[in-house]
Amino acid sequence: MEALDNASWRKSSYSGTNGGDCVEAAGWADHVLVRDTTDRDGVVLSVPCAAWQGFIGMLTTGGQQRVRG
Repeated sequence: MEALDNASWRKSSYSGTNGGDCVEAAGWADHVLVRDTTDRDGVVLSVPCAAWQGFIGMLTTGGQQRVRG
């Protein structure tokens, strides 16, 4: 996906510097894209922004928030 190369990918602040479990995310239209930093030409997940916000909300509240969408 050539167009996705122009996305502003950001590496997770929880990813280590030793090349281990690394995840990158980027905004694209009304979606959040997620990919493996060590396999940038591999699979890219595309999640609607509302679903991503619900997911992040669940993480930050320890699962006490109900996901809608």
